Amino acid sequence: MKTPAVARRVAGRWLAGSRARPARTAEAVLIVSELVTNAVRHARGPCVLTLTVRGPLLDIAVADRSEELPRTSWERPGDERGGFGFPVICGLGGRIKVVPALGGKSLHVALDLETGGNGPEGPP
Repeated sequence: MKTPAVARRVAGRWLAGSRARPARTAEAVLIVSELVTNAVRHARGPCVLTLTVRGPLLDIAVADRSEELPRTSWERPGDERGGFGFPVICGLGGRIKVVPALGGKSLHVALDLETGGNGPEGPP
């Protein structure tokens, strides 16, 4: 993925064929947009978007080439712009998991498609 707009279109079309409610699909597309926007802004080169349904959970994964891990703090130092993605994702009921890797990382968000809110505990 090179742009958040492309990622939103791909995710929206893919999710249209899922069992997700329309409102939940819109929330999932917003999460995709947040993750891809951050990857495009902070990583070198394009990112990879993967969507996987496991039972009632949607795993939204974005892999990029930056080894720098995202800040998960809700506090923003000084006049820095941004920093709203994780609160938005958590507010929608997504559970965030960061998986570091040599030459990059993957961010996974587990989202309950059926009921909204957090799914069962455990990795996405």
